[in-house]
Amino acid sequence: MRIVTRPDFDGVVCAVLLHAVEKIDKPVKWIQPSKVQAGLANINGDDILANLPYDDRCGMWFDHHYTNRIDHPFKGAFRIAPSAARVVYEYYQTRFSNKFNKLVDAADKIDSADLTRDEVLKPEKHPYILLSMTLTDIGNRHDPYWDRLVRLLGREPLKNVINDPEVVRRCRRVVEEIKTYRELLEKHSRLDSHVTITDFRGVENVPEGNRFLVYSMFPEAVVSMRIKYADGEPDTVRVSVGHSIFNRNCQVNVGLMLADFNGGGHKAAGGCSFPADRADEFIPKMIEILLENRSNEPDPE
Repeated sequence: MRIVTRPDFDGVVCAVLLHAVEKIDKPVKWIQPSKVQAGLANINGDDILANLPYDDRCGMWFDHHYTNRIDHPFKGAFRIAPSAARVVYEYYQTRFSNKFNKLVDAADKIDSADLTRDEVLKPEKHPYILLSMTLTDIGNRHDPYWDRLVRLLGREPLKNVINDPEVVRRCRRVVEEIKTYRELLEKHSRLDSHVTITDFRGVENVPEGNRFLVYSMFPEAVVSMRIKYADGEPDTVRVSVGHSIFNRNCQVNVGLMLADFNGGGHKAAGGCSFPADRADEFIPKMIEILLENRSNEPDPE
């Protein structure tokens, strides 16, 4: 069997949990949701998809994203939850000891962005949060590191994981990159009413940075938008949108909005990718929706 998931902290924790309960005999396949949505992922009946859109070729599926729900039977579990890891954990609840409780709690906290200002501004004081920031999805050259974290988190206590030489190196780099990222945010961000717009399309080698930092820098904003070219794909634009975690007054269901622009996600956060020649059409439409700040969810029947 093979695990197919995305390279973020939630995806890593999903892989840790699935390794503990299923007979996984193949390397994890790390892939972006857009590849699954576009039908570009090689999926088969031995695959367990986690934290990704559904593909009817898979053997099992676990997810929690608002826009990924389906209306037909499947093997696995789906529900709106703080993390996909929580969905996996509850599905196999009777087969787990308490070993992974704190790890799943951390996945919930990080994926739902339930963070304090201190956790955002000083992640080096909070091991799970800093560890999550070492996970970057820039190309498959990081596969060995993602695999390493799955092994470490599955076998070792957190103090051993944090003291692993490769983890230490990446954590130090993250702390340094946060300083550079803040400077780039200040230079390339603007506040349009209650919407923060960060446009990195003219910037090369943008560090992954701290995605929550922008909310502390623009307390007036209720939602942020980050625009950049996809790494290694200059003809593709990636847009990330998220509700502020400190000024929680955004009414727009982000995942539902982005589903109209080749993307999706949660109510409070999501992303989309599209050809660069559609940017002048798509981006103003998204900004207009966010500026209106009206609920876009269907009325309950």
